[in-house]
Amino acid sequence: MKIVIAPDSFKGSLTASEAADAIETGFCAVYPDAEYVKVPMADGGEGTVQSLVDATSGTIINHSVSGPMGDLVEGFFGILGDSQTAVIKMAAASGIHLVKPEERNIYQASSFGTGQLINAALDHGCDKLIVGLGGSATNDGGMGMMKAFGAQFLDQGGAQLAPDVRALLQLARIDLQHLDSRLGKTEIVVACDVDNPLCGENGAARVFGPQKGATKEDIKVLDQALARYGDVLAKNTGRNIAAEPGAGAAGGLGAAFIGLIDAVLKPGIDLVIEIVELAKSLVDVDLVITGEGRVDRQTIHGKTPVGVAKIAKSHNLPVICIAGSVEDGADIIHQFGIDEIYSVIEGDYDLTEALIESGHKLTQAAQKIAKSLNL
Repeated sequence: MKIVIAPDSFKGSLTASEAADAIETGFCAVYPDAEYVKVPMADGGEGTVQSLVDATSGTIINHSVSGPMGDLVEGFFGILGDSQTAVIKMAAASGIHLVKPEERNIYQASSFGTGQLINAALDHGCDKLIVGLGGSATNDGGMGMMKAFGAQFLDQGGAQLAPDVRALLQLARIDLQHLDSRLGKTEIVVACDVDNPLCGENGAARVFGPQKGATKEDIKVLDQALARYGDVLAKNTGRNIAAEPGAGAAGGLGAAFIGLIDAVLKPGIDLVIEIVELAKSLVDVDLVITGEGRVDRQTIHGKTPVGVAKIAKSHNLPVICIAGSVEDGADIIHQFGIDEIYSVIEGDYDLTEALIESGHKLTQAAQKIAKSLNL
C-alpha cells in the first residue's frame, strides 16, 4: 500500500510537516509496511513559507525590517531548495498581528517592510519570487512597498507625497525612473485568494478596512484615495488596474504588483501544488490523506484539502481529510472530492490543552482511522 499524506498546517499548533509526521506515525501503527510519501502543503496563507521550505529542503532567512507602524520587526522569508526561488509572506513584515489594536493607524500603516523583504531576497540572488498576500495591517495600495523599490509618488507640483494614505488624494504621477532594475529581470508570482477590486463597494477599504480599525468615515477617505490611485495607474498602464480581480488584496497591494511591476496573481493553493509537484507524488498511490486545523464551509474557497482532493480525483484516488475540528456546513466539501472527514477533537474541549496536545491527538486520530480502514 502506498499512501500520500498532504496536509496544511494546523494553525497555532503544528506546521504542515509536523502534521504529516503525526499522521504517518498513527498509520504506521496499523500499516507498518506501507509506503508513505509526505508532502507538506499550504494555500498561500499562514504556514506557506515554512511548508514550501520543508517540501523543497530550503532555508528560512531572518531579516529585520520596518513594521507597519515604522518600528523594527523581525521579518523572514524562505529560499527554496533550488536556491533561486524566494517565498515571501507580506504579513511577515506588514501584518496586522504586528500592531497592537490600540496602536493601529490605518492611514499611516505602511507596506514599506514588505518591499525591504523583497529587496533582501533579491540581494540573496533569487530571480523568482513568490509573494503571499493576506493578513495585512495596511491600506496604502502598496505605496510603501514601491517606495522601498525606488518609486516616487508625486503631487501636481512634483513634490513627493507624505507616507500617509490620505496623501494619495493629491497623487498626480508615479515616477518609476529609479525603480530597482532587478525587478524587471525577476519572475514575480503573487499568491492571492481574493478577487476584490481596488476600490468601490467590494474594494480594499470597504471590505477589509473595518478589521484593520477603519471607521465609516475612514473608509470613505480611504476609498477616495485608492480611487485616485487607480486613476493614475490607469494613465500609467493604459489598463483599468483598479477593476482587476485581486487589485484590492492586502490593502491594495495587489494593484501595485499587477500595475507597477507586472507580477502575475494566482490562487495560493494552485501555486503550492505546482511547486511541490503534488501530481508526481500520486503515481501508483492507494490513498491520499489531507487536512488542516479547521474544516468548515469556507474550506471550498481555495483551501488545501479541496485543492489536494481536486488533484487526487484526477487520478481517481480516495481522499480522507483529518481536521482539528469540523464545523457546521463542512459536509459541503464532499462535493469537492473529499470522501471522508474526521475530526481530531470531539465534544467539549479546552482550546489551550488541545493546542498543546495537538500532535499526540492527531496521531491518535490517524491510528483510529487506520484501524477502521483495516477492518
